Amino acid sequence: MIKIRLWTLLLILLLTVLVGSASAELDQKEQLGKNIFFDKISDPDSMSCAECHAPKVGFTGPIPGINLKGSVYRGAVPQRFGNRKPPSSAYATLSPILHTESNNGEVIFVGGNFWDGRATGELLGNPAADQAMGPFLNPVEQNNPGKEAVLEQIATSKYAGLWKEVWGEPISYDTEANISLNYNRTALAIAAYENSSEVNQFSSKYDAYLANEVELTEEESWGLALFNAPNNNDGIKEEYEGGNCAACHSSGDNSPLFTDFTYDNLGIPKNPYNPFYDMDAVYLDDGSKINPEGENWIDPGLGGFLATVPEWAYLSEANMGKHKVPTMRNVALQPGKAFPKAYGHNGYFKSLESIVHFYNMRDNESEEWPEPEIADNINKDELGNLGLNESEEKAIVAFLKTLSDGY
Repeated sequence: MIKIRLWTLLLILLLTVLVGSASAELDQKEQLGKNIFFDKISDPDSMSCAECHAPKVGFTGPIPGINLKGSVYRGAVPQRFGNRKPPSSAYATLSPILHTESNNGEVIFVGGNFWDGRATGELLGNPAADQAMGPFLNPVEQNNPGKEAVLEQIATSKYAGLWKEVWGEPISYDTEANISLNYNRTALAIAAYENSSEVNQFSSKYDAYLANEVELTEEESWGLALFNAPNNNDGIKEEYEGGNCAACHSSGDNSPLFTDFTYDNLGIPKNPYNPFYDMDAVYLDDGSKINPEGENWIDPGLGGFLATVPEWAYLSEANMGKHKVPTMRNVALQPGKAFPKAYGHNGYFKSLESIVHFYNMRDNESEEWPEPEIADNINKDELGNLGLNESEEKAIVAFLKTLSDGY
């Protein structure tokens, strides 16, 4: 009995040291951002950022039942739902400020955060910080009535003293100028945490492989080669061709991010289980419907955002249906083999195998898919008729599974 108690005490001591060491890896601003990220700053007090962006699944949606169906997470007011699957917060800080570039004469958009790019990064100099400002005030997410309400909850928190250490003064919200200043600081602290090594770990098997610390299996190596190899997308795979994945999910440096931060319409069908289609029967506090269009709503993606920006409005039609190219890092991270994750901006796909198969066979006449949500602007040059066989699809999935942090 004494030995058991001794081992228990030693285990507790060891865990305390490990937790302390993990916390010590964060600087003060990162720790402040982490505290805010995990705090239930909402109305009612039931929802934190982590409810939709959980570490155990790569900082995206952690609830199996939701992922299996509509993939959209309920807000602090449980009857209210938004319209899209939570994007990953991991590696989001590495996205540049939204801007245009020319690609063979075509104007393309690069950077920003959210699926539609509306967190441009122009306000605070970082799209992740701009993004962090949104959910707190969104009535279908954390539902706080205003910036002041967010600051009040931080001011009464156990970590209010850390705020003073980070910013050199206590949190205040007595004037409009102070409310704006400190709300911006709240977002910058969250972005600091999201930019920390705790979130952007670069600790996958593939990172270990790049550091010559481990070998990939034969199937994983084959998947890597297929991932990187180009494809003319004519349905007839030549020996040198692969999945053309790296055309958008760039993999060409020592710490690859597996995204080029651009936007694409992949031709993904509507997710019939998306709860947003039922939001024509749910009202906001001002009496307006959350989704007046009901089941007829179509997700405009980047084009919908551009239509609200005068300088870019003329490019909106050419970008309707396009959504941000996500990183492939942590794309397979899950707490168990049976845990379901959702893929695509609307969570239509429920496994890596199914979305890789869609990339490969979307335009093949032997396959039948539901109609795309938006039929315009679909990327038909880089995917849809790749000619991969089943073993090649499996090899790509095997490689994608090497990108999970925590190896």
